[in-house]
Amino acid sequence: MDTNTYDDFSQDYDRFVNWQSRLAAEMPFLEKLLGEIKPSHNQPLSVLDTACGTGMHAIELARRGYRAAGADYSRGMVEAARANAQTSGVNVLFKQAGFSELESAFAGSENFPFDAVTCFGNSLPHLTTQDEIKKALGDFGSCLRPGGLLVLQNRNFDAVMSKRERWIGPQSYSEGGTDWLFLRFYDFDSDGLITFNIVRLKRETGGEWKQAISTVRLYPLIKDELFSLLKDSGFVDIQAYGMMTDLPFDPHSSENLVIRAVKK
Repeated sequence: MDTNTYDDFSQDYDRFVNWQSRLAAEMPFLEKLLGEIKPSHNQPLSVLDTACGTGMHAIELARRGYRAAGADYSRGMVEAARANAQTSGVNVLFKQAGFSELESAFAGSENFPFDAVTCFGNSLPHLTTQDEIKKALGDFGSCLRPGGLLVLQNRNFDAVMSKRERWIGPQSYSEGGTDWLFLRFYDFDSDGLITFNIVRLKRETGGEWKQAISTVRLYPLIKDELFSLLKDSGFVDIQAYGMMTDLPFDPHSSENLVIRAVKK
């Protein structure tokens, strides 16, 4: 994974996501899943958000009383996350650590091992081989206590691959006379991977559009393959949803593949 892509993107990422709307939609379901964990102590549940981006899920968890931590491969994203936490007035431990580096980064911290590990935003498919994904799942498991919860949120690549769905809906943002437009689309590569393209257009009032493009390769991880890898990595009670709600997963029509699994 090329960290420079997301270091560059970190300055615009919070314009790209409507966090108020997203968190309002996702947090009730996430808290429902967290509520199913049987506490092993008298403290609030501890949650590690991996590939945390600018940290907004971890920050919201901290606001709600959880002991939250976050990690991201991108230094720029971690710096943005720390700034967001300071602005929000919450205490969240953020570290620069990629997949397969989490146990070594957080072992010895007061919340380790965690009651739950999350991985949102189609982050896991940034690993481009099955072996890398399996190592990451093993690392997630190493960060969890027995009975701990893993929650993953990926694109529904069953549908993307079968329908050859290239485009994701555009998003726009305006602030202080400056406009941004974000366009995202896939290229289907001959080796079976996907190239994910993010086009950022920006203009000042009365000015011309300026553009930048970021690209990253993805592994189109489908449901059955992910289930198999999770089982091989020591996870049980695996369930799939179509989004961050109780909506069942439909391989033909769901936008997302959301997984909850339990460490043995």
